Amino acid sequence: MTVLLEFLSPSAWWLVIALCGAVTFYAISAALTMPRLGSAAQVRAAARHARARTPLPVSVLKPLCGAEPRLYENLATFCEQQHPRYQLIFGVSSSKDPAIAVVRRLQAAYPGHDIALVIDSRVYGSNLKVSNLINMAAHARHDVLIVADSDIAVEPDYLEIVTAPLADPQVGVVTCLYSARSVGGFWPRVGALFINEWFAPSVRVAHSTGSRAFGFGATLALSRSTLERIGGFESLKDCLADDYQLARFARDHGLATVLAPVVVATDVIEPTFRTLWLRETRWLRTIRSVNPAGFASLFITFTSPWLVLGALAYWLMSAGAFAAAAGAGTRLALAVLGTSTVGGIIARLVLHARGSSSLREFWRDLPLVPLRDTLSLLQWLAAAFGSHVIWRGVRVAVANPDALAPADMAGMPRAGGEARVSAAPRRATVEVSEGR
Repeated sequence: MTVLLEFLSPSAWWLVIALCGAVTFYAISAALTMPRLGSAAQVRAAARHARARTPLPVSVLKPLCGAEPRLYENLATFCEQQHPRYQLIFGVSSSKDPAIAVVRRLQAAYPGHDIALVIDSRVYGSNLKVSNLINMAAHARHDVLIVADSDIAVEPDYLEIVTAPLADPQVGVVTCLYSARSVGGFWPRVGALFINEWFAPSVRVAHSTGSRAFGFGATLALSRSTLERIGGFESLKDCLADDYQLARFARDHGLATVLAPVVVATDVIEPTFRTLWLRETRWLRTIRSVNPAGFASLFITFTSPWLVLGALAYWLMSAGAFAAAAGAGTRLALAVLGTSTVGGIIARLVLHARGSSSLREFWRDLPLVPLRDTLSLLQWLAAAFGSHVIWRGVRVAVANPDALAPADMAGMPRAGGEARVSAAPRRATVEVSEGR
């Protein structure tokens, strides 16, 4: 105790106070912005706006790899769209992929739908998802394209809402947030909190401050002309964060990224601590690769450990003779620290409440909040080091090389041209079934 009291000199107090204040400010901001983006009112308004326009025919590209849990149910939501004219293209790289059977079921269940299955093993770079997209793009008949992860579920008005902003020629890419559903036991629940109570609030806070540096694999809607302008999917063939880079390349050409109000659902299925750790550290390390400054500031978004530190510091500063000897400055510090810590705890509870789908879920997962925040902080520390991630059992470099700048790619043949036959040499590759 004495050592700690000696350590907590006035200058150290204010450092702790500043840290706790920043954490509380973030927690309050996250709690307040949660209802704004993706609210039911916003989605209804966007749907009315979309229906007032002439719908744009759209081709949906769905890269697949393996028969994930709930794959059929998630893909079926794309067959239930209100949009009058759309094409679904599913792509796999192997004729033995179990996802093929799921697509065949969809084709049988929805015989009136335009559903295509592309089986093509050609590889063009280190990102196999992008190779899959290059192969699928040759079969897209419409000028509006949507790339969407395999593990998401959408509402019937999804296609109308996410394609409507593309009527504006200044819009390059439309993307959208996702909420998580745990499929399984304890660790999927912890993983769902990562998305619902850290990732999504962080995006909403950034969006509310004017940031548009987004691009999520859950949805990337763009026109064929925009894709050709940035060099096609070929420009992403060696990018780990292909979803982010796609939107970034469009922004580099002066085209806006729009975050649609619709929020899709995604499944969290990691059954063990190890699989969850690998996936989430991969996400964080990928963030570090595309936005180092933003990554460095993430530590204040993992609130619980810092709020515990604030409460401990308040208790130590208030202890016995130490508090009695304190002057007006210390009393002010104690008041600010106490208010900040209590405010941060309340804001974190509100954030948890708004990230929960029901009162039962709120109480069930409340004890997991400190664990979740502490685990995220440890993952952030781990992600600050290292140059590789593990993806589907393969060790992959984090770097997103711009082997060819978008402008340099403009003259390359599109998918379907003769250049596709001479695919890149096969090397250690990564199967990216998700853009996240």
